Amino acid sequence: MSTPTAALPVAAVRTPPDAAPRWAWLPTRGTWKYHLLLVGLGIFVLGPLGGVTASYMNFSLGFFVGGQVLAGILGSTVTFGYGAEGKHGVNYMQTAAASVAGMSAMGVLIQAMVWMGLAQPPIWQLVLYMLCIGMFGAGVGMLYTPILVDRMQLSFPSGLAVANILRALTDPVLLRASVGQLGTGIAVGLACGIASAKVAVLGAIELSTSTFGAGMVVGARIGVPAILGGLLGRALAPYFVSIGWLHEGDPFRKITFLIALGTIMGAAIVDLGLISWQAVQRLRQPAAAVAAPEGGPDWKRINTLRLALWVACWGIGIVVTGHWVLGQPVGYLVFAVALVFVFAVVNGIAAGVSDSAPISSAFVVCIVMMAALGLKDPGVGLMAGAVLLVSTSVASDMQQDRSTGWRLGTNRVVQFRYQVAGILMGALLSVGFARLFMAAYPVLLLDQTAMSAAEQPAQWSAAMTYKLVGVLRSLTDDKPYQRTAIWVGVAIGLAIELLRKLIRAHGGYRRFVARGKLGFSVDFLLDAVVLPSPYAFSFGGFVNLPTSLWLGAGGIVSSFFNSLPRAKPAPGGAVLPEDMSSTSLLGGGLIAGDALAALGLGIAGLLVTLLG
Repeated sequence: MSTPTAALPVAAVRTPPDAAPRWAWLPTRGTWKYHLLLVGLGIFVLGPLGGVTASYMNFSLGFFVGGQVLAGILGSTVTFGYGAEGKHGVNYMQTAAASVAGMSAMGVLIQAMVWMGLAQPPIWQLVLYMLCIGMFGAGVGMLYTPILVDRMQLSFPSGLAVANILRALTDPVLLRASVGQLGTGIAVGLACGIASAKVAVLGAIELSTSTFGAGMVVGARIGVPAILGGLLGRALAPYFVSIGWLHEGDPFRKITFLIALGTIMGAAIVDLGLISWQAVQRLRQPAAAVAAPEGGPDWKRINTLRLALWVACWGIGIVVTGHWVLGQPVGYLVFAVALVFVFAVVNGIAAGVSDSAPISSAFVVCIVMMAALGLKDPGVGLMAGAVLLVSTSVASDMQQDRSTGWRLGTNRVVQFRYQVAGILMGALLSVGFARLFMAAYPVLLLDQTAMSAAEQPAQWSAAMTYKLVGVLRSLTDDKPYQRTAIWVGVAIGLAIELLRKLIRAHGGYRRFVARGKLGFSVDFLLDAVVLPSPYAFSFGGFVNLPTSLWLGAGGIVSSFFNSLPRAKPAPGGAVLPEDMSSTSLLGGGLIAGDALAALGLGIAGLLVTLLG
């Protein structure tokens, strides 16, 4: 596919491990004490910190910042003592911590129960159900890693940012070469993250340094299509109102997110079809040709049979727990489990291209499709839709973390185990944080879908809960046009991706592009404007227009800077890996700084309420 590809993993040029840690109190790498230290810090310290932030953001805004960057920065203060090889230890920690944080944010499901007046099951039942879903999502995410990370080599901006940060903060040579760009980005992201929450003007323009930073990582070929998608959605809003798909005053993304989701699905059909065809062709090769396949490095190997059994067992666990513990119909639970295999790819590609995984959109589409099958009970819809919401969130996190590990050469099996530990803790905290926040902030108990615009609480918009409850209430009022919007998107994505593949496969076109600046310019216009990547273009349908503009602005600035001639490094100077460019380091720093600001604001807001 025509998305920016990262440099090859740097595992092949890894520096030799230190004979002993720099600090005497650190346990030897690879021992049980070493892993106990890392998993303890990941799930008991860094994970809950990220969980507080994610919960606060999801209740207040309706989206949350992943915990990978934050945990990577904080965890590096410990693993720095292991030298350059410390990057693997901190990668394990951030994997566990990010899983805790991501699961903690899923407490909005309990808030949705409260808004709809549904009876809440006992805590142990909710925790058990969330645990089964989270473990299933981790397995499905790992199952698709060889496709999305190894083969398609998607950018995963936060994954790239984490990899750069870990390499820089754990390797003195890289730290000296990159500290300026990385430090500047963190400082600016931190300052702007706080200012955007406190300064009215910045809030009005929806300043997001993390989104701008993500744009700097992915470049203009992704950023420009995101802008076009947002502008087109805004321009079509009056038409959508005229045909009854929107009401006057509705944001355009209330319907364009369904079209955008379909667009990704259509493009994914083409890409996955090509991958499947190539796999079949390899199977048809003579036995001698496949007798000695090219083996991957040891850090990359996984046991596919065990992974398939893991996925099957936890998928069955979802159905068993959902039916015999929570009393939900088997048919809808099985349907939701099956949909995860589709949306783990769709959301994974979206996260890999634009750093945005539309998890709530997967929930909405699940409910829309179940409504078409005859579902009328919002309670059943909530429990079945939770399978999509939690699984796709965990699977996207899994793929983001594996993209970091791909760049660092981190052992995938060990990293998977750390994620499992994080999910276990996160399942507990998802319920715990939900109860804590709703007790500390009673306004969170109020059903905002029944409020007028003037009655909406300013600080607690809870946009994700609003979306979930809104689509659940529509079960008693079926809207066929929502399914039509999805199929329109599928047709658009399928057509565009087919044309892109056919044009790029033409030998004459490839020679024209390689000949000089004219060919490069034509290729850029085709790739970013005329036939933009459906994955990038769809981003504009998921978010408000300012968010698309910030992502696009970051991409344009990054690509312009990288097109300027640069001086050659001084003889003997440190040479950064190819994917640690100045713009990616600065962009990663902006993401990190914004995450730190979110953490500070989240903890401060909670403490003020609890102590006040």
